[in-house]
Amino acid sequence: MMRVRASGVAVLVGLSGGLTVGAANAQAPATMPGDETAPLPVPDELTRAQPGGVTADQAGARAAQTSWSAKASMESLRGAAARVDEAWAGFLPRLSTVGKYTRLSNFTPPPIEFVSPAVLATLPPAIQQAFSGGSGLSFFVLDNWLLQGTITVPISDYLLRTDQNYTAATSSRDAARWDIVTARAVSEANGRIAYYTWLNARGAVVVAVQALNDQKTHLRDARNQFAAGNASKADVLRAETAMASAELTVERAKNLADLTEKQLRVAMHAPEGEAMAPGENLESAVPAMQGNLRQMTIEALSSRPEVKSADANAASARLQADAAKASRYPVLSAFADGIVGNPNPRYIPPTNVWNSTWDVGAQITWSPNDVLTANGNVRDIESRVAVIEANKNVTRDNIEIEVTQMLQQVHEADFSIESSTRELASATEAYRVQRELFNNGRGTSATLADAESDLTRARLDLLNSKVSARTARIRLEHALGRDAKPVQ
Repeated sequence: MMRVRASGVAVLVGLSGGLTVGAANAQAPATMPGDETAPLPVPDELTRAQPGGVTADQAGARAAQTSWSAKASMESLRGAAARVDEAWAGFLPRLSTVGKYTRLSNFTPPPIEFVSPAVLATLPPAIQQAFSGGSGLSFFVLDNWLLQGTITVPISDYLLRTDQNYTAATSSRDAARWDIVTARAVSEANGRIAYYTWLNARGAVVVAVQALNDQKTHLRDARNQFAAGNASKADVLRAETAMASAELTVERAKNLADLTEKQLRVAMHAPEGEAMAPGENLESAVPAMQGNLRQMTIEALSSRPEVKSADANAASARLQADAAKASRYPVLSAFADGIVGNPNPRYIPPTNVWNSTWDVGAQITWSPNDVLTANGNVRDIESRVAVIEANKNVTRDNIEIEVTQMLQQVHEADFSIESSTRELASATEAYRVQRELFNNGRGTSATLADAESDLTRARLDLLNSKVSARTARIRLEHALGRDAKPVQ
């Protein structure tokens, strides 16, 4: 909010204000070229809607599309989706393979006598090769090759862990989607509000120029009355001071307009070279808000993405706790192995020949240490569930208050438009009368200055009320969750 002073009276130019040009100033007498009291042209084009200009809805849409917060939430969604794929892989039997080569050092193993040479001669050649040193049996092959494949089916995990992990990951992904919705809705609302803030600042320039022209007229009248002997030198000096203050106000208003345009460009991520002109004005009537407070509160609690995200996160944490409980129980799994070896370790005596074997079986494992670990993990996850639920209830409480406040702001802004309109009409007429009295020698410079301040304040009040009516509706729609657009 910027505080400026016109004719010695403080005037607030709020960021929630808007553009409304008051009634035309009283016609000033003709001035000589180069006269410092010559009125400036009022820059009404600053707030006039132009074809192809930017509208509040366009600003909000671009802010949502280019929001860095939304992009960060999108990356979080990608991570959550990857965890879903990881959990889905848990349904597949585990397949593992091993390829292994071992070279034993050269040595001469001691022979083990089993048969006599005469008997050995009657055995098949493959058996004969296994014997060395005459009648000795060698249990060593120096070059060992092994290929093994194993498939494991986690039977108990299918019942107690896998489905819970997959569903928990899915709920976490849903929560990430609602986080994107939240980020985009916030960015869109901020973009639309930034648009009206920018339009308000441009309107404030118009009002500041009008106030400066009033001060120029006052100074010219004061000089005329001083020349006629109807005013004092102090009246002229005060008018000069007020005009100088009004000139500073114009400069500040221009700076504020530039700043708010930069803020709007940043919200929309619009390049500096892109033309920025208003595509709508503030003269159209604002739509009426339907519904009562109770209905709106129910709508907000059921529509706000923050609540839905909290529900999904809580559901995910509960399922994670259920999966963690599985560690308390024995683990049952089935397995199968296929082995091709040279020599195959199941063939005795070992020979330098490729042989294949297989096996199937089931096993059950359990450790009491796992129970202690699981109990601590479960309690930790359950505490996180409680935290999520508590934070969700805090959010719900805040939403109820937010809806109430935003609805009150809408009603207040609507009433302010009506009251400010009457205020401006009254201030305009009061200024006209006071100026006539001053020029006729029946009024004082101080009362005219007060009338000028009242007129400037009335213009600003109407400016602010028209923009407030629009920004209040934006905030109320956001509070109700009406700007939430689900992500597919």
